[in-house]
Amino acid sequence: MTGEKTVKKYATKQRVPLLDTLNFFYLSVSFFSFLFTMPIDINELRDYKGGDPAKWKTYMEQRYKDPSIVDKVLELDAEWRDLRGTIDETRKEVNKYQKDVITPKKKAKENCDAEVQKLAEMKQNIKDMEDQLPIIAEKRDALLNGIGNMVDPEVPISNNEEEDNLVIALQPEPPEMATNPGLLPCAAGKLHYTMPESKPMTHDELLWRIGGYEPTRGVEVGGHRAYFLTNAGVLLNQAIINYSIAFLQERGYNVVQPPFFMKKEVMSSIAQLDDFDEQLYKVSGKTDDPDGSSEKYLIATSEQPLCAYHKDDWLSPKELPLRYCGISTCFRKEAGSSGKDIRGIFRVHQFEKIEQFCLTADDFELSQAEQKRMLKCATDFYDSLGIGYRVVCLVSSELNDAATKKYDLEGWFPGQNTYRELVSCSNCTDYQARGVGTRCRGEKGEKGDLTARLSYCHMLNATLCATGRGICCILENYQTEEGVIVPEVLRPYMGGKDFLPFVRGPPELSKGEKGGKKN
Repeated sequence: MTGEKTVKKYATKQRVPLLDTLNFFYLSVSFFSFLFTMPIDINELRDYKGGDPAKWKTYMEQRYKDPSIVDKVLELDAEWRDLRGTIDETRKEVNKYQKDVITPKKKAKENCDAEVQKLAEMKQNIKDMEDQLPIIAEKRDALLNGIGNMVDPEVPISNNEEEDNLVIALQPEPPEMATNPGLLPCAAGKLHYTMPESKPMTHDELLWRIGGYEPTRGVEVGGHRAYFLTNAGVLLNQAIINYSIAFLQERGYNVVQPPFFMKKEVMSSIAQLDDFDEQLYKVSGKTDDPDGSSEKYLIATSEQPLCAYHKDDWLSPKELPLRYCGISTCFRKEAGSSGKDIRGIFRVHQFEKIEQFCLTADDFELSQAEQKRMLKCATDFYDSLGIGYRVVCLVSSELNDAATKKYDLEGWFPGQNTYRELVSCSNCTDYQARGVGTRCRGEKGEKGDLTARLSYCHMLNATLCATGRGICCILENYQTEEGVIVPEVLRPYMGGKDFLPFVRGPPELSKGEKGGKKN
C-alpha cells in the first residue's frame, strides 16, 4: 500500500533530514520558545491562507537579519501538514483494511493472525507519526519565533545609525530653521545646524559637588556601577518620580507599581533570548520554591510585567485604549556596555523609571496614532523641565524583534556637548500581545474564511523618565558656578527648594585618571 510506505518514512530515525540540519539553530532559538505563543501568526506566511512570505522576508532583510528563516519555517510547516495528511490517510487505510480484509475472514472463521499483526503494525506507525507531529511543530515554531515584526514605512532602512537615524524634531529650534523651515526631517549624517550652548561640568562632578551621591562607598558595598544616593540626589530622584506620576495622571494614565521580579515562563513570553544573557538578573532563593522548580528574573523595565498585566485577557473595544504609568526600580546587567559611562549614574545596574505603557485595538493606524501621542507626551514632559532635545526615528537595524518603529528622544547634555538617549518609544503592534495571549474582541469572520485571523491587542511602550539619566541631564543643563538651579516644575516636590548649592569640591581623580594627567 502507498500509505504504508509513507508511514515507514516517519517511523525511522532518519525520517526528517531537514530537522537534523536545523538542530543548532533550533536549540539557540527555542530555549524559551516552548513556553509562549508565537509572536508572528504563521498564517501570515501561508500563501494558501492569504499570507505573503515574500513580505516577511523583506522585513527580515530590512532588519539586516537572515531572510532564509522564512523559507525554513515554511519547509517545516509543509512537512508538518504533509505528516498530518499522511496520518489521516493511514487511518482511512486502517479502517478499510479492517473492514475489507479482517472482518470478512473473521466472519468466515478463517485464520487471520498475519492480517491482525499487519493491522497492529499500521496502528503503531500511526502512533509513531503522531509522536513526531509535535516535534516538527515545536521546531517550526522555534524558528517562527526568530522572525521579527513588520517594519513601519517611516523607518530608515539602514544599519548605520550615526549617519541614517532620521532626525524629526529639534528643541529648541536652531536658527537655521527660520530660513529653512523644511530642514527636518533629515538623516543625522546630513544635518548641519547650530548646536545648543555647552557648559563646563559633567553630571558626575555636579552630583558629587551637591552631595548627591557616594560612588566609592556604593562600589564597596554593591560592586561595579553601584552607588548610594544621598540628600540632594535622593530629593531629585523622588521629585522626578512624583512629578512624573502627576504629569501622567493629568493625561488619564492609571498608575501601576508592578512586581520587581517575574516568573521565567512569563518573562520568556516577552523578553528576547539575548536579553536573558545581556540584561536580566536571575533571582536565587528557595523560600517559596524549596525544590527550585520555579525560576524568577528581576525586571529590566516595568514594560515587562505590564505586558503580562492582561495575560490571557479578552478586552472589548470599549475598554481600549488602556494607558498605564508604570513606576518601578529596574535592574540591568549592562553586559554589553563594559567601559561605557563608568562615572556617575547615567548607566547603572539599578535605577528607577517611569514608563508609559498603552494598549489599543488591533488596528495599525490606531497604534501608529497612539505612538505619536505617547511621543508628544514625552516631549511635553521635557519641555516642562526646560530640557533641550532632538527626536530621531531609529534605523531598521536598531529595532528589536518586537518593535515595528522606534523613536528616541535624546536630551542635550551641555557638559558633554552631545545628545544622549532619555526616551525610547516603540510600537510593538500585536507582537508582544501574542506572547501573553492578550486578545481584543472584534467582528467575527465569515465561516470558512481561510484568511481570518485571531485579533490581538497592540502594545506600545515609551519611557517617560529614567530618573538617573533625568538627574544627569538636569544637573548639566541647570548648573551654575555655585550650584544647580532646581527646575520650576520640580520645586513643589522638593519642599520648595529652588537651588542646590555645592557643598564640596570636585571628586578626586582615580589612579588611572591621575596617570593620564601625568602623560
